[in-house]
Amino acid sequence: MHSYGVRTVERLLGLPRSAVRSLVDAGFVTPVRGARGAWQFSFQDLIVLRAAWALAQAGLPQRRIIRSLKALRRQLPDSVPLAGLRIGAVGDRVVVHEGEARWQADSGQYLLALEVGMDGGVLSVRDRTAPEADAEACFVRGAELEDVDPAAAARAYQQALAADPAHCGAATNLGRLLHADGRLAEAERVYREALAACGNDALLRYNLGVLLEDSDRADEAIGAYQRALADDAGLADCHYNLARLYRAQGRAREALRHLARYRRLAGEDG
Repeated sequence: MHSYGVRTVERLLGLPRSAVRSLVDAGFVTPVRGARGAWQFSFQDLIVLRAAWALAQAGLPQRRIIRSLKALRRQLPDSVPLAGLRIGAVGDRVVVHEGEARWQADSGQYLLALEVGMDGGVLSVRDRTAPEADAEACFVRGAELEDVDPAAAARAYQQALAADPAHCGAATNLGRLLHADGRLAEAERVYREALAACGNDALLRYNLGVLLEDSDRADEAIGAYQRALADDAGLADCHYNLARLYRAQGRAREALRHLARYRRLAGEDG
């Protein structure tokens, strides 16, 4: 059975590491430990993580999400079938399409539309309503290329954005690669164009804040971090960076508040 590391999960599902960690801590999935102690996730784990994140963002209670996903997980295949797998909601039931077959899992009343398939042996998970399948294929190819050929990965993300300018995952990863390469102006343009196309996105805002910090634009960075947290208050690293900036500006009370929040999210307050 194929397994996926944390970095691959982040790239494929578009989740920040803090979100992956919080979902594991909450008991949604139980990844195994690899040879060096690193988490390794199964195909089933990826489906549950993405579904749990979508439901949590929709505001459903954690207990209800766990109950719903336990029922769904028992019926998930061990790997992606050749015909692909699509998970959707009809009324108050989760409907899973596997090729021509269709089966249900009791999940409570919510809206969820994900598609899962294999593209050249690579797992692809995307919203069913995504405007361009080609954009998603380019995004997945970029995620797989990052470790071996960052330049080719950047080109794949650019192709994804050309097909779908509102693909936040491609913009996030492309901006990060450009930033790491010292191309700050290009990275900033990627972030801002994506935000204009797809609206507020916490991870895009956070990455923009990091870039603004590195450009010695502290006040703008604080604004970006604040807007990121307004969209996702669970971004632990965003709280940490805000605490640093506030401390540097002599705003001790605000710095302590965000540092305390970071420690709670990172599990360092016990």
